[in-house]
Amino acid sequence: MTLKKFAGVVAIVVIALLVLRSCGDVGGMGRDHDGHHDDSQSTQGVTVQATGTIKVVPDGVSFNFAVSVLAQSSETALADASATAELVQVALKDAGVEAADIATQNISVYPEYMASGSGAQTLSGYRAQQVFAVTLRDAENAGEVVDSVVAIGGNLLQVYGVTPTLLDTDEAVAQAREAAMKSAKEKAKDYADLVDSELDSVVYVTEISSPVSPEWLRAGVADSAEMSSTKTVVNLGTQEVSVTVEVRWSLD
Repeated sequence: MTLKKFAGVVAIVVIALLVLRSCGDVGGMGRDHDGHHDDSQSTQGVTVQATGTIKVVPDGVSFNFAVSVLAQSSETALADASATAELVQVALKDAGVEAADIATQNISVYPEYMASGSGAQTLSGYRAQQVFAVTLRDAENAGEVVDSVVAIGGNLLQVYGVTPTLLDTDEAVAQAREAAMKSAKEKAKDYADLVDSELDSVVYVTEISSPVSPEWLRAGVADSAEMSSTKTVVNLGTQEVSVTVEVRWSLD
C-alpha cells in the first residue's frame, strides 16, 4: 500500500470515530453528570397559595396637622405661620418627640379670595400654610401630645388626622408568615390525600405580599372651653398584618 493510500484510510477511520462520538453525545442528552435522567421537569407535585393573618395593637400614632395663617401680605402670613410652627415644634420636643420624627410635608403661600353676592371676587389676603407629619412613638400618651399642640397652635392649627400605626412590623410579619406556611401545608396535604399521595420535600417557597392594614381614625379639634375639661383619647384598636405565600411540594 502506498503512503498516499494509507493516509486516506487513516482519514476515513478518524472521521468515522468522530461521527460515532457525536452520536453518543446526542444519545446522552437529558442525563446529568452521573448518567441519570433529569426528572426535574416531570416531577409530580402540588402548588398552593395561603395567607396568614394576625391582629396586633399599633405601637405608634401618625399625627398630621397644618399651621394656617391669613394676613394682608404674603410676607406677614409666612412669618406668622413660621412663628407658630416653631412654638408647635417646641411643644412636640418638650413632649418627648424626637426631631427626626417631625417632618415638614409642605410650605405654601397663596392669595385667598372671597366671593360677594354679585359673584365678584375680592382679595381677602394671603394664606400661608405649613403642613407637618409627626410620628408619635409613645402611643399611649398620643392624646396628650395632640392636646398640647392644639393648645399652642390655637385657631391657627388644623388637624388632618390622628392615625394609629404599626411601627415595628418584624415580629408581626414573622408570626403571619408562620401562620401562612402552616395553612399552606394543611391545604397541600388535603390535595395530596385526594390523589392518594403524600407530601415529600418543598420545591420552592415564594412570598407574595406582607401588607399591614391600618384602621383610620380622624380626630376633631375641640374649642378652648371644651379642651379645658376634656382630654383627647386615641383608641389604638388593632391592625391586621397578612403574609401570602406560594409553596410547591413534590409528591411521594
